[in-house]
Amino acid sequence: MPSYVVTGASRGIGLQFVRQLSADPSNTVFGLVRNKGTSQRLLALAHARSNVHVLEADVTDAARLRAAAAEVAKLTDGTLDCLVNNAAYVQETRRAYDLTTYSEKDEDDLLAADFDAAFRVNVLGVAYATNAFLPPLRAAASPFTSTTSASTAANPAKVITLSSGIGDVDLTRALRFAGQAAYCASKAAVNMLVAKYAARFAEEPLVFLALSPGLVDTSTRAPTPEELEFAVEFIERGKEVYPEWDGRPISPEVSVRAMLEVIGKVGREDSGAFVSHWGNKQWV
Repeated sequence: MPSYVVTGASRGIGLQFVRQLSADPSNTVFGLVRNKGTSQRLLALAHARSNVHVLEADVTDAARLRAAAAEVAKLTDGTLDCLVNNAAYVQETRRAYDLTTYSEKDEDDLLAADFDAAFRVNVLGVAYATNAFLPPLRAAASPFTSTTSASTAANPAKVITLSSGIGDVDLTRALRFAGQAAYCASKAAVNMLVAKYAARFAEEPLVFLALSPGLVDTSTRAPTPEELEFAVEFIERGKEVYPEWDGRPISPEVSVRAMLEVIGKVGREDSGAFVSHWGNKQWV
């Protein structure tokens, strides 16, 4: 039975990953959340589907992540086929800030706080989670023989880390997009983190991929006027870069369906890459 762990599984893209993966009863899916008490939709899904299991761990807590990995191993004979690093931090109230706004508002302390939070969850959290689940991932990977190479080994285990198109330097330049600096910088950093893991395990049948979900509507409330103005400006610039784009965000359901197609196709030759939900560098 293929096994999956999805971090940040309580809502949005993470919950949709669990829902779509668990629709196949042959899959065993573990949804990892910070707090089971605030994960009612995931718990309801687990109640309805026996192949869904809910684990509790914060991705910034390395010890708790190792304990969660041990729980997974007990139910999967010590193996894990795929880790989806979905958990992420986004500073909601300062999305429109660029790097100079903090200084202009005499909020330099908030600049430090935003970078600390973004990097702790979006970069360090990915490293903690990946390290914790590496033992069962390596155990699931196809064993080597004298005639097997890392590039040709069948059934590699996969570590999929959700990144973002706005962590791409070329897109940032094309959009002239100065906002969300801490978040964007953390996603650019996590792309390098993924490449570093790929380099470290280049001789093993493991695939590490940074994957952008596209522009996805994961909102849980109506935007403020400032947020709406910021979104409209972003979309208008995006349409200049991608004239064929209709400017509409996609749903988590559509995004995850596309990403699962990409995940199913990637192989050893793709390890360390950063691609979109289209499997290329088209970010919307």
